Amino acid sequence: MTPYDTFIMVDWSGGNDRGPTPVKDAIWACIARAGRAEAPVYLRNRQVAEKWITETLNDEVSAGRRCCIGFDFPFGYPTGFAQALTGQTDPFAVWDWFENRISDAGSKNNRFDLAAEINLSLGTNGPFWGNGLKRDVTGLPRTKQGYVNLFSDRRSVEMQASGAFTCWQLAGAGAVGSQVMMGLPVLSRLRRAFPDTLSVWPFEPLDRPVSVVEIWPSLLGGVAPKDMIKDAWQVRNVAQTLSRLDPVILGKMLDVDAPEEGWILGVGHEAQLAPDKPAPPPLRNDCFALPAGVDWTPVDDALAMLRDRLNPVTETELIPVLQSRGRVLAEPVFAKRANPPRANSAVDGYGFSGGAQSGAQYLPLVTGRAAAGGDFKDRVPNGSAVRILTGAALPAGVDTVILEEDVTVGQDQIAFHGPLKQGANTRRAGEDFSAGDKVLGAGERIGAADLALLSAAGVKHVNTHRRLRVAVVSTGDELVDVTGDAQDNKIIDANRPMLLNMIARFGFEPVDMGISPDNRDALRGLLDQAALEADVILTSGGASAGDEDHVSALLKQAGAMALWRIAVKPGRPLALGLWNGKPVFGLPGNPVAALVCTLVFARPAMAQMAGERWQIPQGFDVPADFEKRKKPGRREYLRARIRDGKAQVFASEGSGRISGLSWAEGLVELDDGARDISKGDPVRYIPYASFGL
Repeated sequence: MTPYDTFIMVDWSGGNDRGPTPVKDAIWACIARAGRAEAPVYLRNRQVAEKWITETLNDEVSAGRRCCIGFDFPFGYPTGFAQALTGQTDPFAVWDWFENRISDAGSKNNRFDLAAEINLSLGTNGPFWGNGLKRDVTGLPRTKQGYVNLFSDRRSVEMQASGAFTCWQLAGAGAVGSQVMMGLPVLSRLRRAFPDTLSVWPFEPLDRPVSVVEIWPSLLGGVAPKDMIKDAWQVRNVAQTLSRLDPVILGKMLDVDAPEEGWILGVGHEAQLAPDKPAPPPLRNDCFALPAGVDWTPVDDALAMLRDRLNPVTETELIPVLQSRGRVLAEPVFAKRANPPRANSAVDGYGFSGGAQSGAQYLPLVTGRAAAGGDFKDRVPNGSAVRILTGAALPAGVDTVILEEDVTVGQDQIAFHGPLKQGANTRRAGEDFSAGDKVLGAGERIGAADLALLSAAGVKHVNTHRRLRVAVVSTGDELVDVTGDAQDNKIIDANRPMLLNMIARFGFEPVDMGISPDNRDALRGLLDQAALEADVILTSGGASAGDEDHVSALLKQAGAMALWRIAVKPGRPLALGLWNGKPVFGLPGNPVAALVCTLVFARPAMAQMAGERWQIPQGFDVPADFEKRKKPGRREYLRARIRDGKAQVFASEGSGRISGLSWAEGLVELDDGARDISKGDPVRYIPYASFGL
């Protein structure tokens, strides 16, 4: 367990305000807890960033969470600089010195001029260099030509970190000097804002709720996903990696003696910060083992055992929202903005303040109009009105809108009859959801409507499970592929096309492994290949205990097999096991039984392994349009469809009658007890759509 509850990583910038649209080379931040990172946060300038950091730390401290916050710029300079600048070796004296002299308006700051002053005060053409301004600055060289530095070019830690840049360079590719000068004043103010709750590493003991550390995102390596800003991905990568670290390893990383220069967290421990994603926990070899003495297993018990013993088996990945339809969320998603972001008009009409009393009302019109996407700058005086269109943000001085159909428009004024309630025909800011609200939860599969929600919430990327890959293997000497020629003594493989399509409809990735003859070596080879290419394996046929039931025999040889005799019709034998660590569902060979077992057992199990919540099909009671006497002891599923509001069932219950699968549009589920069904009696009907088909 990590000693910190929350990790906040910040990619800093020494440049000017970057505007409202997220861009590279700006300030980005990301929060991670328990190994899961939230979506990165774009912070357009240092003022916005400082406010966000302060509020976030206040929230963490108030919630009683220990917090580690990292910044990607040096906390100190090479030995000797602090003494020369401030007369002290204390790095915090340097922080305070910069805070007292840096002016920062977001779009303009004095860092280059201040660096020149320092150089001149030392009587040299250094240590700072790299003038990024169009004008020349006396004392600050653009290049290192004629450059003189009284101090080391790099800190001790930078000499150990290959590729790390010197803090003296203020401009140019990779330069970090500007980040230092513009970041230290912020850190100085944070120390003052949290005097009793914040410690700075490695200068102070980390015995307070908040620890501030220096990071270097490039230390972790890795390549940002396509269509994602590198800075945003890097802070997320660092936050998530640190939150997953063993506390012993993190403790060793923090055990550093660098009282003046500071240190980069993780230098010397690069192997423990490898960017490889941790694999999901494997399934246990006994995950399908039945309790002692269990022979025939009721359907509900079988489902409960699957639900309790299976876990997600796929890795997670951060992907753009627009590419996320059909993917399963690995973590909750929180809104980045409110919906609507501002109070706005719900109708076309005229806006004013305070509602209206009964009787005739006359209001003068101000010049101009408020339209959706526009920005009406002026305040509407009390007692006046403004033309406003649907979706337009309410101008200052407007909280009520009257429909244009209820208004007579005269020269420079409107007339209407009250009363009208204050706030009428308007939408409140955030009435749908506010910034920070959870809009979707972990385990939810993203649909088209969810894309609308995520887009409105300002979410750009989501952390999802990789799509579950499901391999399908048919077994039997009697089978031929649908593309081949079938003699009378052969059967065209109908199960594999059916199962592959079902897998795709479930939102998983189907992997066609073809047909295996009744030969254990051949089947073993197919299973080996399937285990390499897929996360789950479905087989049909060979799942019972006969001479040619090679699936169950091979799983038994592998030491991870259970033959579940489920009290269900059709279906009964269901072979479950692991092959090279991958779960195997050995389905019956009869097409009807294969479909029922896939829908009832394999589908919810695979959904959970894909990261989804356990799936329960939704059915409803309808009158029966059939008669049936059912014996006790097992659950039955009948191929069915709804006509004239009643459930019809297929004429034959034979598991080999494939035509009934096509004829049906769902299943009638009859529970485990005995039952005599007459026409008109209620029965539970589950449409195929409720199973995801």
